Amino acid sequence: MHVTELWLYPIKSCRGIALNQAQVLPNGLSNGVWCDREMMIVDGKGKFITQRQYPQMAQIIVQLNGEEITLSLENDEIETITFKPTLNGQKSTVEVWRDRLSAIDQGDKIATWLQTALSLKNPVRLVRQTPQHPRFVNPRYAPTGQETVSFADGYPLLLTNTASLDDLNRRLEKNYQNSSQNVPMSRFRPNITIQSDTPFAESTWKTLEINATQLTVAKSCSRCIVTTTDQITGQQNSQQEPLKTLSTFRQFPQQGILFGENLIPLNNGLIQVGDRVSIPQTLQ
Repeated sequence: MHVTELWLYPIKSCRGIALNQAQVLPNGLSNGVWCDREMMIVDGKGKFITQRQYPQMAQIIVQLNGEEITLSLENDEIETITFKPTLNGQKSTVEVWRDRLSAIDQGDKIATWLQTALSLKNPVRLVRQTPQHPRFVNPRYAPTGQETVSFADGYPLLLTNTASLDDLNRRLEKNYQNSSQNVPMSRFRPNITIQSDTPFAESTWKTLEINATQLTVAKSCSRCIVTTTDQITGQQNSQQEPLKTLSTFRQFPQQGILFGENLIPLNNGLIQVGDRVSIPQTLQ
């Protein structure tokens, strides 16, 4: 088994960036400047928004150039904007799932651009996580209870397996008698994709190692409506695929519809596309 893709999502729910190599830090992947889901968009009350409510967020393209970030739309309907995120802006209290914490507002200019780009009536703000206000992983799944996470849904890393996607697409082809509903891995917005010959083998892993970077599996990832959104067009699938088919064989009581594994790094490291993946421990 080996790593086939690495993905960084600097702004939660916006377009991802493919990397050839990435640093593994406690909060997740980094390109050396920006960390995964280090920023997110919030509404006027400070509550996070995602593609669950606004699938058009998938059309926001994020480009990194050193310490500057450029945002544009897939359809080029509005001009691009380039800004330099700051840790010195106004602090505001934000909410992401069960957590409330202080974050740094990134200013009016980028806020106005995002509101226009997403065609929203109500104002939104872009905020950045600050090291002074860490967010902790659910202690139920954390090795020590002190592991931290960015603005990701709950865990520093998400891993998917090519064999699992192949299995899902085979089922979609069978259900629809063609490949019209087949989906790319981008629907699942992983950080790390590995090549394997065994579908859903990742559900049996307890720990894994990539280029001396050790990771533990926290829990399987419960999937939602975002998997039905085309990550280029921002359009939702009218037949609720692939979630509908996935639910027929990957739905588990009190866990949900599962695809992919949430990981927690046990040490910092550097990983690259092509790196071998080993599995020191599996579930009993």
